[in-house]
Amino acid sequence: MSMQIIPVKIPSDIESGDDLIEILLKTKAGRELKEGDILVFTQKIISKQEGQKIELSKVKPTLLATGIASAYKKDPRIVQLILDETKRIIRMKNGIIISQTRHGLVCANAGIDESNMEKGFATLLPKDSDDSAQRLRKRIKTKAGKNVAVIISDTFGRPFREGQTDVAIGVSGISPIIDYEGIQDNFKRVLRVTAIAIADEICSATELVRGKTLYTPIAIVRNYAFDKKNGTLQDLLRVKSLDLFR
Repeated sequence: MSMQIIPVKIPSDIESGDDLIEILLKTKAGRELKEGDILVFTQKIISKQEGQKIELSKVKPTLLATGIASAYKKDPRIVQLILDETKRIIRMKNGIIISQTRHGLVCANAGIDESNMEKGFATLLPKDSDDSAQRLRKRIKTKAGKNVAVIISDTFGRPFREGQTDVAIGVSGISPIIDYEGIQDNFKRVLRVTAIAIADEICSATELVRGKTLYTPIAIVRNYAFDKKNGTLQDLLRVKSLDLFR
């Protein structure tokens, strides 16, 4: 049976406190949800639903934020949000701030995003995307009686490569990595370091049907066999001792 990726279009923008599962289950795709499906939710609707939408007029930049904004031609209010969400600045160049967030993610602008937002607003990353995914998965079980996996997806750039791709920033009900270490390849050589980030690959695959302007912030992945061991975001983050670039 072939794997399917089903985009879920929602009728309106998400607001703080909306019941995402109620909204999902009112759609045709949601009503046809099946046991063992994987649901991928974009970071943007999770952040909006959890109240991580910030009105920029209420942000008061510090002198540090104002200085960085002046040097890098950025909005000082956005810079202040970046600093607030940042554990460590990795690099600042050509108007781009690469930082490590308090979640451990290394990304541009600490995940602060103004896209698909009304003018004068920005979103922060969810406070705990693993917890967000876990709560959504439990809610689906309660409301629809289905055991599914849930992934929270966001769009990241990649070192040494052009373009962006979607990656997992939160998971529940799925092991985000398949580790082939110790398994023999087709030529009887033992694999040593092959670990496939399937959660990231699933997110990228769903982006092909979701797009950025199609009002489809949820996708259902069906007929994909996955390890139901409950993983976390930390499984996907390389520890400092193994990172050649820190």
